Amino acid sequence: MGIFSNIYNKIFHHASDAAPAATPVAATDVPAAAVPAAAAAPAVAVPVVDVEVVLVDLASKNAETLNWRTSIVDLMKLLQLDSSLGSRKELAQELHFTGDTNDSASMNIWLHRQVMIKLAENGGKVPEELKN
Repeated sequence: MGIFSNIYNKIFHHASDAAPAATPVAATDVPAAAVPAAAAAPAVAVPVVDVEVVLVDLASKNAETLNWRTSIVDLMKLLQLDSSLGSRKELAQELHFTGDTNDSASMNIWLHRQVMIKLAENGGKVPEELKN
């Protein structure tokens, strides 16, 4: 399982554990590439998850103040995932980053934006400011 799948699962599973989602969509409306195999059954409705609500909830329960809105490192920490440079380089490769992975500042900005875009493409409700 890839790092993006881990991010997706942490957010979507937290949402399903916390409260019912607002709007169900047909599983066929969600790209299968990001949906874990067990959740890709065509007859099952996949909920639209408000990503911001989930992350705000997680942040409110976290002892550390994390800037998850702009930092991929803090987003990964919030989700209790490995945020090391090696892990971020692996995520960059997974998401087809074409820049220099040794320029971690540029890579991190790109990664955060791409993760938010991918979450939105796969059933997440993500505010526009988090995708830009």
